[in-house]
Amino acid sequence: MSQAKEPHLHAVDEAGAVPVKDGDPKRRARIGIMGGTFDPIHHGHLVAASEVQYYFDLDEVIFVPTGEQPFKKDRKVTFAEHRYLMTVIATASNPRFSVSRVDIERGGTTYTVDTLRDLRKEHPDADLYFITGADVLPQILNWKDNEELWGLAHFVGVNRPGHLLDTSGLPQDAVSVVEIPAMAISSTGIRNRAHAGVPVWYLVPDGVVQYINKYHLYITNEAKTTSLAPVAENQASGDAGKEEE
Repeated sequence: MSQAKEPHLHAVDEAGAVPVKDGDPKRRARIGIMGGTFDPIHHGHLVAASEVQYYFDLDEVIFVPTGEQPFKKDRKVTFAEHRYLMTVIATASNPRFSVSRVDIERGGTTYTVDTLRDLRKEHPDADLYFITGADVLPQILNWKDNEELWGLAHFVGVNRPGHLLDTSGLPQDAVSVVEIPAMAISSTGIRNRAHAGVPVWYLVPDGVVQYINKYHLYITNEAKTTSLAPVAENQASGDAGKEEE
């Protein structure tokens, strides 16, 4: 491996960064991979994927919900099928977004190397771009089979504007960092709001709000009697067909 250098920073500012667009119709396909628990998926995930899709001229971004995880950091993770369907609903309006079940159907503990191996087999002639939080990039050095990871995909870390990142030890040719609009949204915060009966409208796509309410995800019995209940009764029922598509 060549000596590690500072990964190139595509800064999103008022002037706008120059996207990686070569205009060659014969170039290899470029596919983004965004793995996550997505419990639930929210606008922060979607904005990150959209920004990376634009700046790297990706033909497609595949969202990969993790498989069953009975517990994560002392909390129970929502059933994989619910998380998968919420991800399908959230991405349905973007023709460049799709959702894969590779981690769900594989079973067992989810490792990024397994995800990338499976998707490499499905897309042998494409360049893969794995999208993750920029703060996660240094942790990759400790991931399972990390040396193999650099050859399976180019890693793109999404970063908050002005946030300093230590990229020492990361291979320049395999890593890039992209600044995206700051969005103070987290899945944990959304779960906590729903649990307390506080609306989550506009933090997640409308269809995801309806799905959460329809299946009472993250919602306590007390919360069902608050402002969330009318949405579940009146709006979610009319979208049942879309959820199955």
